Amino acid sequence: MISPNVVKGDNVKPILEKAMEAGDGLLRLTPTWVPRSFLHPGKRIKLHPDHWYAYGAERGGIDERWFGSTTEAANEGRVWHEGLSFVSFEGQNFLLKDAIDEAGNAIVGEAIYSKYNRWPVYSKFFDNMGPIPHHMHQSAEDAALVGQEGKPESYYFSPQMNNVDNNFAYTFMGLEPGTTKDQLRKCLEDWSKGDNGILDLSKAYRLKRGTGWLIPPGVLHAPGSLCTYEPQWGSDVFGMFQSLVEGREVPWSLLVKDMPEDKHQDLDFIIGQLDWEKNVDTHFKEHNYLEPIVANSGEGWVDKWIVYGLVDGKQLFTARELTVSPGAKCTIKDGGASGWITVQGTGRIGKLNLETPSLIHFGEETEDEVFISHEAASRGVEVENTGKEPLVSLRYFGPDTFDSVPNVGDYRN
Repeated sequence: MISPNVVKGDNVKPILEKAMEAGDGLLRLTPTWVPRSFLHPGKRIKLHPDHWYAYGAERGGIDERWFGSTTEAANEGRVWHEGLSFVSFEGQNFLLKDAIDEAGNAIVGEAIYSKYNRWPVYSKFFDNMGPIPHHMHQSAEDAALVGQEGKPESYYFSPQMNNVDNNFAYTFMGLEPGTTKDQLRKCLEDWSKGDNGILDLSKAYRLKRGTGWLIPPGVLHAPGSLCTYEPQWGSDVFGMFQSLVEGREVPWSLLVKDMPEDKHQDLDFIIGQLDWEKNVDTHFKEHNYLEPIVANSGEGWVDKWIVYGLVDGKQLFTARELTVSPGAKCTIKDGGASGWITVQGTGRIGKLNLETPSLIHFGEETEDEVFISHEAASRGVEVENTGKEPLVSLRYFGPDTFDSVPNVGDYRN
């Protein structure tokens, strides 16, 4: 449900200018809900129970909320705006994508806009009752074969979003060292026999609140049932390698949906889209596991890295968790734009109110999500806790926002 007062395309400039001026470079975003036909909602992202199937039962349950997104959800039967974030200002809505098309240098910064001509990243809450199929996201090179972009991604298990574990708080990642391509090929050959046995070739890691993972493209993973904050590249490509999950069939079409049509039965090609060395890494956890690292702190507040590290030598996305104690305030000054979601407490960011909702109706606007423009981030933004509990927020950044970031494993130092 989108407001009938939607401003589109070339008409965005006047209202965008007013919104940027009124918010001193901060834009209020509305909730962006995304269903998945092959998954079972975990029911922790605060959507009202009446609206878990707001797009219709045939579309599947809503198990994702996307943040600061200019990336379309690659869902069959999607509505025109599925996956895209809207800005709200004075009773009117317009796409963040259209705003960036109009004023990209101011909103995402000249460096990002000149290179990508868009906001090339996004984040989401990913919330399921049980595990999802063992799958991978294509590399940039492989995704380009079908006119798409690759998708590295990251995870952070916010304590505020995980009051319960749900059915299976473990994630299978990669393949056991020593696994052969012939063994994996046999799993694909056995697709129609029921469970193709791919998890027998992998290893499950217990998920821990307040920690995370960095997952390069081409690496198999079967996310478990903790609600996950996922900063990632702006793409929705994937290939499912598991044929049966909790008794539910995974169609072959979800394995090959982002592969050239003439390769849909080419098992060598399909297996070749995996980064084999990263999948069978003997030190997989050491090279991919994240724990928070303090970035900045002051009286009554602390800002921690929760997603960091490089993907194939590149700083593609990062994220921080800001905690402000009751009555305290701080000024955050970042190297670039970010998408902000509040997960606990009340307060303000600049001139915009912050309030963490307990229950959200589909189509309802909230005061928990903000996009911090490059201009505002460069000047610095004041954050104040006006409530009686900690004010906690997560914000994610685009490529090369910082001169340097911690490396995976630096939490041990």
